[in-house]
Amino acid sequence: MSLSSTTARRLAIVGVSVLSLIICCGLAWWQWERYSSAGGTFQNLGYVLQWPLFGLFPAFMFWRIRRLNRQAREAEQHGASEGHTPSSGRAEWGRRPADVPAPRPAARQAPPADDEDEELAAYNRYLAELNARDQEVT
Repeated sequence: MSLSSTTARRLAIVGVSVLSLIICCGLAWWQWERYSSAGGTFQNLGYVLQWPLFGLFPAFMFWRIRRLNRQAREAEQHGASEGHTPSSGRAEWGRRPADVPAPRPAARQAPPADDEDEELAAYNRYLAELNARDQEVT
C-alpha cells in the first residue's frame, strides 16, 4: 500500500471522526436546550451527557485499531527475532488448538415408551374435544 493512499485513508478517518464529534456536540446542545426549557426532563439531561460520547466513539475505535495493529507488529517482530515464525494469529482463527480434546459424542436418548400414561391420554382427549368445539364455533 502506498504512502499517499495510507495518508488519504487516515485523513478521511480523522475527518469522519471530527465530523461525528461536531454533529454529536450539536445534538448535545439541542438536548441541553430541551432540558433547560419548561418541558425538559432528566432524559434530556442524560442525552446531553451521552451525545459527546457517541461523537468520540469513532476516534476511540481508530485509536484502538491502531494500538492493536502496533501490538501485533511488535509481537511478530519479537517472534521473528527469537526464531519463531511470524504470525498474528489471524490465520489460525477457526482452527482448534492442539490441547483441546475432541467433542464428546451425543448421549443416546431412550426411545419413547409405547405405553402411554392414562392421565396424559385423558388430558389429550380433553384437549382434542375442546379443539373440536372451538372449530365448530368458528
